[in-house]
Amino acid sequence: MRPAESLWSIAEQELGDGEQWRQIAALSEGHTMGDGQVFRSNGFLQPGWQLKMPASYAPAAGVDTQLDQVVPAAANEPAQVEVVEPGDSLSTIAAEKLEDGNRWELFTASRDKPQPDGLPAITDPDVIYPGQHICPPLPASPTPRHPHAITPERTSRTPSSPHHRTLRPPTTSNSPDTTTRRRSHRRPARPQPLHQSLLPPAASRPSAPGQNTSKALRPQPALGILGQAAAVCPRSPQASPEVSASDASSPSAPPTAEPAPAGSSLNLRVVLGAGALLAASITGALALRRTLQRRRRKPGEKIAIAPETSTAEAQLAAAAEAGGAVRLDLALRTLARYLPTADPARELPALRAARIGTHSVDVLPEDLAHEPVAPFVSGTAGWWAPPGDADLLDEGAARDVPAPYPGLVTIGSTDTGDLVLLNLAALPALLLDGSAVHITEVCTSLALELGMSPWASDVEIVTIGFGEDLPQLLPTARIAHMRQAAHALRDLSERLLEARQMPDTHNQPYLLLCASSLHADTAWQFADLIGKADPVPVTLIAPASSAAAHFLEAEILNASLHTPQHLAHAGTDIIVQRLEHAAYQQITTALAVSGESAQPAEGPWRDVPDEPDQLPQPAPAESPAPATASGEVPVPQTASQAGSTGGVFAALVAASADPAGLRLLPASPSPGGEPAPDTEGTPLAATEPASGAEAGGSEAPKDSAGNGKEPAGAEGTEQDLRAPEIRVLGPVEVDGVAASGHGPRSSQLAALLYFRPGRSADVLCTDMDPLNPWSVNTLNSRLRGLRGALGSDTSGNPYVPRRHTGEDPYRLSPEVRCDWTRFLQLAERALPQGPAGVPDLERALSLVRGTPFGGNPLPWAEPFQQEMITRIIDVAHSVATHRTPPGPLHDLSAARRAVAIGIGADDSAELLYRDLMRIEHTAGNRSGLHTAITRIQQINQTLDCDLETATEQLINDLLHGNGRNQRKAP
Repeated sequence: MRPAESLWSIAEQELGDGEQWRQIAALSEGHTMGDGQVFRSNGFLQPGWQLKMPASYAPAAGVDTQLDQVVPAAANEPAQVEVVEPGDSLSTIAAEKLEDGNRWELFTASRDKPQPDGLPAITDPDVIYPGQHICPPLPASPTPRHPHAITPERTSRTPSSPHHRTLRPPTTSNSPDTTTRRRSHRRPARPQPLHQSLLPPAASRPSAPGQNTSKALRPQPALGILGQAAAVCPRSPQASPEVSASDASSPSAPPTAEPAPAGSSLNLRVVLGAGALLAASITGALALRRTLQRRRRKPGEKIAIAPETSTAEAQLAAAAEAGGAVRLDLALRTLARYLPTADPARELPALRAARIGTHSVDVLPEDLAHEPVAPFVSGTAGWWAPPGDADLLDEGAARDVPAPYPGLVTIGSTDTGDLVLLNLAALPALLLDGSAVHITEVCTSLALELGMSPWASDVEIVTIGFGEDLPQLLPTARIAHMRQAAHALRDLSERLLEARQMPDTHNQPYLLLCASSLHADTAWQFADLIGKADPVPVTLIAPASSAAAHFLEAEILNASLHTPQHLAHAGTDIIVQRLEHAAYQQITTALAVSGESAQPAEGPWRDVPDEPDQLPQPAPAESPAPATASGEVPVPQTASQAGSTGGVFAALVAASADPAGLRLLPASPSPGGEPAPDTEGTPLAATEPASGAEAGGSEAPKDSAGNGKEPAGAEGTEQDLRAPEIRVLGPVEVDGVAASGHGPRSSQLAALLYFRPGRSADVLCTDMDPLNPWSVNTLNSRLRGLRGALGSDTSGNPYVPRRHTGEDPYRLSPEVRCDWTRFLQLAERALPQGPAGVPDLERALSLVRGTPFGGNPLPWAEPFQQEMITRIIDVAHSVATHRTPPGPLHDLSAARRAVAIGIGADDSAELLYRDLMRIEHTAGNRSGLHTAITRIQQINQTLDCDLETATEQLINDLLHGNGRNQRKAP
């Protein structure tokens, strides 16, 4: 066995041009080798394999062993054959080879001859298939040409890195002396495999050379001599829906572990080229950016957000599904947590890939013979899967365990919808064929998902040739952009030098995502450095056109294919994931807007009070504050000091979800003698809202965003309280609709009609389901049900008016009420009154039942939800500010209730936690103060972000200060 043997080196040595490796690959693609394995041009060569060579090949000395064919050629078959390609016909081949398209010798010579790969024999001159062999008439004694053979002494390089696998030595066999070649004028392209096979387990027996273990395939006919020469048939044949019983048990069947549901099944969908995890990453990035927007604004200001949700954001939000990633992450961290305990000398098993299905997750170990490690058990074809009742770490405990496989990222999906994740940290290189645009889309998808992945917080990602704006757009600090590959080369050299001086960084992967072609010298330098990078995991993703010559064993994927292709490293066929460029542009626009400065306060919101300049004097505490062993008060660490594990993925997808209630310790009596509220064991967000009638006050329905409902009347105008009400300051509810069989969706439809009146049927259908829009019939049916549920006003007019013409808008009656409009009317009337307006502010807060629109609103509601959250926080802060200091309004219980309602709408609102700290400080409740501090630090750790400067300063002043002046938020 000679080192560094590959298709490139064979082509360079035998044909004098390494670029001709594609011809060798095209000629042998899909053929079964002597050991029963199917040749894949993106796989590894094995000892004993025999390759077909182009017709121009002539051995320098002697005769090599010939190709082992699946179907032996007939005794009288000519030594040269032509391979049918898409668009070929017998007439076009005859015109080229015989200079006369009307000659029939090709059909006569090829008729009824056995064909490779199970293709049918040629029996009709008008019907031929890609991949069939055409036998042209040749002289009686042609000079034989011999294919190149790979012998045990002449084979591909035995991989030294742990992600490669060496199969058992194959058997050898002789086969007829034939050469298959393509016409020289055509540049051979990488053909699609005709078989869908998997790498068999180490214990599996190779199938016989002639045995067909793949699914039955239906070949696509090429054009006949009477066909249309301009049409081109698909290169990849379609799979037949019929599969034999033997296929299910063959090693080439897709490996699936036993279903292990751990709750409801996942809904995995690919939208705009993005899988569920990439969609969750994008949705999470937007959620976190908007959360940071809200936190960094001053009271009364409004965050910048587009008035309409883009199509891409709406569809990706609907497709986002992080449940599988959470379960996979917990399973892998559980493995890493308990493996050293069970066997201290045992190392983490190397993994090739992972897979997330609708009911299960599983992983593929590097060594298929490796015994599963808890919590995993054996699955099918060497895969491991955690059982449904696996004892996994909870999410809190899992954060303390470093992610063991940070390089896992979605590379594509199977034809059944399962997501396939590749462990990039186990590969030196992954190369991409196809157009430059599609290669960029694949690289962008990898960067976006890795940039927000829950297990990739320690990964260093470098983008070259794309993604210049990603470091500024994503809320994490994992991505760096290099303008030139030479800059990345220098940075990699410095990273490896750093690793030698700082051994604790050895396990932090360094991923180079390059969308532009590399200069030959630069590619060679990357290959040289990566070869010496051990033990630092370094991976290059780059175009194959410029890097294949230097990464001879790298897997190559075609980024331009929309059909399944074989991923040898995972032993399965995938459709490569690549986010469409148009969708990426819409997402980057939304990310850019989410980074804009807050808009100045306008109108009544200018009267939202600032944070106080001085700390209130605390009341004497009756119980001592918790102390450490040394007697000092413990100072909780900031998120950066605590060391975040990057558990942001699931938290961000559900960034607007109803929070777990903040529980406070019993408070000490307040200075005024009032008893502290009994909050022990009671969620801070739990407050009984008032009904519509109890809220009182006149209302003028309106939408401050300017794109909702028209004002129904001037302030002070009484409305009919018998009219139905839409409540969106919490889960969406509509009077009279809950009893309907379609209650939740009908309530969402009513809210959509209220906030987005005048839309067309098509837009409404898409708003209600961005991925699978309703039909107009469904919309009309739901409207009829909503009309019956809401009823009519005192004049007999339905609250859901009928449309008399196709031009009439879809809308609700102006009499329909909404808790949001009442909230705005109360708040905007009260804020200019200062302390005198507190009762109205508290009445407005009594309408809030949680996060506006619930934890998972439809995408159309996102702009409204963001505005509602900011206004709820402003009102809660105003009440807390007026109720905390001594004076006629002093009421710490009311202040706590206001803060609790605001945190119920947004549990990451740092402004309200600062208010809560002041409240507990004023009450002399040292335990409650520590509880509030710990809670906000836990939230920041989950979100992988630091405390705001104002919060850190306030904590320092409260724990160590003497009531001196504090710094205000900048």
